[in-house]
Amino acid sequence: MSQHPTQQQAPFYASPPPFSNGGAPYPPDKASGQQSGVGTPLPTGHLVGPGTGVAADDVGNFHGGSYRISHRDSNTVLSVNLAGGCPLDAKPGAMIAMSPTVSLKGQVKFSFKKVLAGAELSASTFTGPGELLLAPPTLGDITSIPLTGNETWSVGKDAYLASTQGVFKDYKRQGLGKAFFSGEGLFVYKIRGTGIIWVTSFGAIIRKNIMPREEYIVDNGHLVAWNTKYVLERVGSGFMSNFASGEGLVCRFTGPGTVLIQTRNPEAFISYIGQGLAE
Repeated sequence: MSQHPTQQQAPFYASPPPFSNGGAPYPPDKASGQQSGVGTPLPTGHLVGPGTGVAADDVGNFHGGSYRISHRDSNTVLSVNLAGGCPLDAKPGAMIAMSPTVSLKGQVKFSFKKVLAGAELSASTFTGPGELLLAPPTLGDITSIPLTGNETWSVGKDAYLASTQGVFKDYKRQGLGKAFFSGEGLFVYKIRGTGIIWVTSFGAIIRKNIMPREEYIVDNGHLVAWNTKYVLERVGSGFMSNFASGEGLVCRFTGPGTVLIQTRNPEAFISYIGQGLAE
């Protein structure tokens, strides 16, 4: 388990150029008809996600940098401007392009827990100054999760894309039932600290805010990230073979908390493609 370093004063970084949002306020004004951002407070039971039009860019700042999430929802790109000396951790292979002034340092971090989890054994750290473009390997969206130091998020091992300095991630073992049938595997990331983490999805991302004592059900295989507890249960009727294959299983969340949901199930998509190739 990662040990948290003692609280230290954040290093000083000269401010990089901010990303322009064309003069529009961010988060977008609800009166304008634009989509609300991930950090926007919502009424009970409200969903944030793709509407009838293209989702608005997510533009923001962090200590030592600024970012923009654009080309949403299926070909999303994370653009980051880093100040001199400011580091950013990212999933290996996520870099599209970068300024020649940005340095890249790769590390191999071996552990038996990572081997069991099927996780990345290497890590990439980019250091400014300059611009960095990142994207996931699959078609889908990217969203930001701001961390204030008071919350812990669980993130699927395939959903992590990048994080700022001050964010700590470790693996936590799930129960065997969740490991086999939740769609997230035996280990998931546990994220805490102060800063921003960016996560990716297969398909668009919908954010569901769950009120205290409210329950919400998500089909297994559609989870991206969550900060509240859930239990696995079976819905509907069927044969034991369906249970063994994971069909009919759902994740029942209880608030308060937030769940980020992806609109496509990777395993179901692979099965669909496989059936098409077999014909």
